[in-house]
Amino acid sequence: MENLLISSCLLGVNCKYNGKNNYLPLTERLKSDYHLIPVCAEIFGGLPIPRIPSERSGSTVINKQGEDVTENFVRGAEEVLRLARFFDCKTALLKERSPSCGYGEIYDGTFSGRTISGNGVLSDLLRKEGIRIYRESDIQKLLK
Repeated sequence: MENLLISSCLLGVNCKYNGKNNYLPLTERLKSDYHLIPVCAEIFGGLPIPRIPSERSGSTVINKQGEDVTENFVRGAEEVLRLARFFDCKTALLKERSPSCGYGEIYDGTFSGRTISGNGVLSDLLRKEGIRIYRESDIQKLLK
């Protein structure tokens, strides 16, 4: 069975910035086809739960209070990559629009709810390593 990196919040883990989750019931169906490897780069990077929301602007990640938290996001992404290599993960299912996990579209850095084309810090790193990334809205493509 293939190992699949998955955003922990999609599995119901309360690790979002607001202390809640993004549970996606269809993740239950993935268990029969994949070994799920839950990850949260923001937590792995040392950020607390709950935490001040952050958004990516270019190569920088800034929280809503104006603090640069890029180092936390980069460190967390590197830790997830370490796990991806250890478990030989070729595929990831990640949370959409997140400054860490977003793939193809992220919030624009103004905390206005607007989105732009782009990737989160983790998605950029995993993509560079050749790991296929799926967004939660693409979950049907992973179901066998």
